[in-house]
Amino acid sequence: MAVTDIASRTYNHGWRLDPIVRSLLDTDFYKLLMLQMIREFYPEQRVTFSVINRSRQVRLAEVIDEGELRAQLDHARTIRFSKKELIWLAGNTFYGKTQMFSPDFINWLAAFRLPEYELDKVDGQYELHFHGPWTHTTMWEIPALAILNELRSRQVMKGQGRFALDVLYARAKAKLWSKVERLRKLEGLRLSDFGTRRRHGFLWQRWCVEAVKEGLGPSFTGTSNVLLAMDNDLEAIGTNAHELPMVAAALANDDTELPAFAPTARHRSRRARKSSSGGGRRAAIPRKSFWFFPTAWMSDRSRKPTVTSPAASGSVSAGAPT
Repeated sequence: MAVTDIASRTYNHGWRLDPIVRSLLDTDFYKLLMLQMIREFYPEQRVTFSVINRSRQVRLAEVIDEGELRAQLDHARTIRFSKKELIWLAGNTFYGKTQMFSPDFINWLAAFRLPEYELDKVDGQYELHFHGPWTHTTMWEIPALAILNELRSRQVMKGQGRFALDVLYARAKAKLWSKVERLRKLEGLRLSDFGTRRRHGFLWQRWCVEAVKEGLGPSFTGTSNVLLAMDNDLEAIGTNAHELPMVAAALANDDTELPAFAPTARHRSRRARKSSSGGGRRAAIPRKSFWFFPTAWMSDRSRKPTVTSPAASGSVSAGAPT
């Protein structure tokens, strides 16, 4: 596989070659696993996912150009699962299990597209909201976070010369490789990549995954990024997130209504009922901030799904960091 000249691509990110999201498989594996279950048991459940930067000192709307943000979000909505990707999902073995995804689900994915988005500016910040069926809004989580992170990274890199960028990435690569050399001395090491939503950029994550695969060999057990797992013949890593029990807790009227996958949500459903008002219930779950580090190439984030229950006149909000 050819090694990408990341510095040159960074120097001219205007190339159509480099959209931030280039495949619907460019997501965490657990999103697809959860999506299959959500579609099976909650096909009509409507929710709202929101991405809000709670680090108020980082004024994203003053850093990221709104036109560029909308262009990347709009591009993500044009992407569909390719035939090659669907064949791989249907025929690959995950966690030792064949046909983990049902033929019916694979056929449904063939027509899948990300739903519309709502973008607001609030006090120097962007707020993103995704309304619609849970089966569709859930898939915006990873692309939205990746887009925000990479657009901020690109803004930081703007104005740097070709050679400055070349040296910057050379130093980053050397730093990573020095860690690989230390790590491979450890007996029994098992290491996986879970960096998609916090990445500096797609090209950098791909380089890191390919480098670590070569440097660590079998000790590198895989990546949560489904596209990179497919392209590099790696195991796709991931199971499920807080999202499932959190939404279940928000929807439940009492503990007996909680499904089997949500035993840890029992105390949360009580908290939701205590804070209920009228037809709506609000799950008082703490949320992380959407952190940005000026020099680090990763971030943390906040996601708040708002669940509209068919049986209630109000809405339910269950903030669920994953």
